[in-house]
Amino acid sequence: MNDDLSIRRLVFAAMMAAMISVGAYLAIPIGPVPIVLQNLFVLVAGLLLGSRWAAISVGVYLLAGACGLPVFAGGTGGIGRLIGPTGGYLFGFLGAAYLVGLIAEHARGRFFGEVLAMAIGSLVIYAFGVGWLKFVTGMTLSKTLAVGCYPFIPGDAIKMAVALPIARTVRPLIQGFSPNTSGRWLSKTGSTDN
Repeated sequence: MNDDLSIRRLVFAAMMAAMISVGAYLAIPIGPVPIVLQNLFVLVAGLLLGSRWAAISVGVYLLAGACGLPVFAGGTGGIGRLIGPTGGYLFGFLGAAYLVGLIAEHARGRFFGEVLAMAIGSLVIYAFGVGWLKFVTGMTLSKTLAVGCYPFIPGDAIKMAVALPIARTVRPLIQGFSPNTSGRWLSKTGSTDN
């Protein structure tokens, strides 16, 4: 395995985990679920890193938060956040990152494919988040959707609109080290190394 390529992959995954953490600090509390920028960076991670490395990036983020580092919304951390009302959204990030990456690998940079990837990723976050929020709080489904989904849809649409140009701007900087359709990373010489 190419050590240089492995180090680059780890650096990109760590950078995205750090960006997801930064997105947590930009939180607007509006109820049990705050408005945050974490999901913007989860989508960008999927678009840039592909399924495997985007999921690793989010996994590192979740592990850091579970260990008590203040990387969750509002600068909080700990296992309590993972089992609290917002825990479903946090775990949804993992599934979303993987699926956005998987779809983006097959989209090969096509606009509609990447938009579809982000839309599906956002639905995954909502599915995990709303389901867990309903379970933890005991609210009715309509109430859960009213506090854990509907208020966030316009903002998430804006985040998707921002994520795509970010990914398209950054992608050429890491183009020689981005995933192809098989999920394998291409070195600058075009050979795969996983």
